Order: sequence, then structure tokens, then C-alpha cells
Amino acid sequence: MSLKDTRWEELADIKRVLARRDWFPGTSGNLAIKVDDQPLSFLVTASGKDKTKETNEDFLLVDGQGKPVGDTHLKPSDETLLHKEIYNKTNAGCSLHVHTVDNNVISELYGDKGSITFKGQEIIKACGLWEEDAELTIPIIYNHAHIPTLATEFGEFVKEDAGAVLIRNHGITVWGRTALEAKKYLEACEFLFSYHLKLLSFKAIKNNLSRINGQ
Repeated sequence: MSLKDTRWEELADIKRVLARRDWFPGTSGNLAIKVDDQPLSFLVTASGKDKTKETNEDFLLVDGQGKPVGDTHLKPSDETLLHKEIYNKTNAGCSLHVHTVDNNVISELYGDKGSITFKGQEIIKACGLWEEDAELTIPIIYNHAHIPTLATEFGEFVKEDAGAVLIRNHGITVWGRTALEAKKYLEACEFLFSYHLKLLSFKAIKNNLSRINGQ
């Protein structure tokens, strides 16, 4: 099996898992995995595909500029330029972008602040932060409709080999040195988003009950 085929299978397996979680509503989301360093090439999801299905046209190979390698009728995902930023600036090997209700709500709640920070959660270790009371801060950027502009702003926060950036009301992009690391990062972030929203809801209910009982 060629390296390209191996990477294809890795990415297909992640797509399969994330699809079962309904993290690709309305054909949204895109995935990428590096195939070669010199010259840079990576597999990325083809635009407009139903990611709950599996076909031999789910991904296509693109170069370091995000352009298709070889003749193909397939169009790379619109967010290919974001993946390009990651692979050109870090040693990451896989990057994932999904739209979920939780990550969109979090991005709206904290968008004006420009980031959200989590602390004291065991799941943060999945992001490689093992020290006691470790903090995970996720930047939140504006959802520019012009993808090159979005990619440029996104690239300002791509500094490590693993990380995450929220795009306001657009979704989250995570990356890691391996497919497993990127998947762990994504799962940890989505856990934290869900936990935080449930905690806010619980606090609101508790405060309302306190006010009612105090009347």
C-alpha cells in the first residue's frame, strides 16, 4: 500500500467516526492529512460531498498551495487554504474542521472577547497539557467570507504543531502531529464546549430557583 493510500485510510477512518457523531451537518466540515513534506502535498476533502457516505472521491491530493495534483473534476474544500497555513507553518500531520451546535454557540458567546479559556479539567491532558491546573485557551476569529482573508487571520494563530482555532459561527479547526493527536484535540475541545454550556445552564437554573425561593 502506498503512503497516499495509507493516509487515505487514516483520514477515512476519522471521517467515519465523526460522521457517526453527526459533526458534518449539511455537508459542512473538512478534513486533511499530510502525505509528503518535500514537496508538500496533502489529502483534503472534496467540496460538497456528503461526508456520511464513503466513496473513492471523498478526498483529493493537493499541493503546498492547495491546488489539485493532477487532472481531476473534484474541487478542494473551500477551507483548504486554512489547512495549507497549518502544513506550511508547523510539523502538523493532520487537521480537522467541523461545525457543531456547541462550538458555534461558544464562539458566539465569547466572540467579542476573542478567546475562551478552560482550566482545571482533566480532559485538557488530551491536548498535551499535563501540569496541574493547566489552562487551554482557544482563539476565536471573525468569520470572513473571503477565504484568503480568513486564512491570513487564521494563520496568525498557527504557531505550534498542535492547536485549535474557533471561527465565529463557523466551526472549529484543530490540528496535530498525527491523525490521532488531531482527533484527540477535537474531541477534548468539543467535550469542554458541551460541559461549559451545560454548566452555564445549570447555574442559570440554580439562580432562578434561588430567586423564586427567596420571594
